[in-house]
Amino acid sequence: MKPKTFMIIAGEASGDMLAAELVSALRAKVLEAESAPTNDVQPLRTQLAPKFFGAGGSKMAAAGVELAFDMTKHSVIGISDVLKNYLKFRRLFNQLLKLAIERQPDVIIGVDYGGFNLRFGHAIKQYVRKHSGIFQGWNPKIVQFVSPQVWASRPGRAYQIARDYDLLLSIFPFEKDWYARRVPKLRVEFVGHPMVDRWKAESGMLKAETDSRPQVILLPGSRTNELKRHIPILAEAVRLIQTRCDARFCMVLPNEDLVELAENLWDRRWVGSTLAEGDNSRLPFRALRCQIGNLAESLQQSNVAIASTGTVTMECAFFGVPTVTLYKTSLLTYEIAKRIVTVKSLTMPNLMANEEVYPEFIQNAATPENIADAALELLQNESRRVKIKTQLAKVIASLGGPGASHRAAEVIVKLFG
Repeated sequence: MKPKTFMIIAGEASGDMLAAELVSALRAKVLEAESAPTNDVQPLRTQLAPKFFGAGGSKMAAAGVELAFDMTKHSVIGISDVLKNYLKFRRLFNQLLKLAIERQPDVIIGVDYGGFNLRFGHAIKQYVRKHSGIFQGWNPKIVQFVSPQVWASRPGRAYQIARDYDLLLSIFPFEKDWYARRVPKLRVEFVGHPMVDRWKAESGMLKAETDSRPQVILLPGSRTNELKRHIPILAEAVRLIQTRCDARFCMVLPNEDLVELAENLWDRRWVGSTLAEGDNSRLPFRALRCQIGNLAESLQQSNVAIASTGTVTMECAFFGVPTVTLYKTSLLTYEIAKRIVTVKSLTMPNLMANEEVYPEFIQNAATPENIADAALELLQNESRRVKIKTQLAKVIASLGGPGASHRAAEVIVKLFG
């Protein structure tokens, strides 16, 4: 009997973590399914362990995925960045397509990274349809874990997903109904949000903090281009906050390369600048408590966050941290996005609450002054913070209980049943 093989593609740090958790759950579920009683006198259990290959990052590799290359090193966002790297992404795409055709996995799973993964799933289906026949029976199940945000822009993509995909695993509760109204034939399963498992053990384990000053946590993003656009804004916003509030600041980044980049961008912001006599509000990067990972502890010790819109805003919400969100991209990407984006906010807790829980500043509104003013208001307005925490608790409750990765794995394994 041939072991089940899974091809998994994740292109960002957050997707790499999701994929690693899914792989661990899939391995357990497949072995559980394969260990069901059979008529074999000596079933070859050791040969039935599933195999995983594809492209992702270090966490997928640690989970036992054979990587063709580290996809997370090529993460970009926005139309302009994609166009600049078009030839590189076409090469990576073709390399993975060739690998899939050669190894013919039973299941191909895209984890988040919708722009790349939806095209890949479509290319696989095109190949299968073109080569179907008596002697060419490869027809893998195509799965997307984490819905692309088609409900936010270009909703017509839902019809292509329905044509190409066997299963879409949703982590937000409103998505299943959204798809059901448009493409009822597409199988969509809400499995809950994996971060509930990831952070539940961490919540409530706050270490004693000796410094009584309020702490502001800075979360500028996980991509190089995000840091290039956000760090100068944050550096000036911190200086403005320092002039009106004696606060501590920390920054959390996913790897050492980004820490080095952040330091260069932060301190370069002050080269050649002048301050009024006696103004010591300029904070050098070394004065920040910058760390790699360990986000949960820092969030629990923070009174307010300033964060890039994206996955991390949900993590801020999980720990009940009032947050100011921002996003700045290239002019080309912004001009295109504002014509196709249909949602009122780019911050997920705001979308889930259907109101502005977190103050949000996008593109030209993402100024140091706006961000500093909003952060100070959150720091100094206790009743506002209490209200936000109440709103966030309702948002997190809607995500379901622990076990998202295991529920996702169970649904995937049942595709064989």
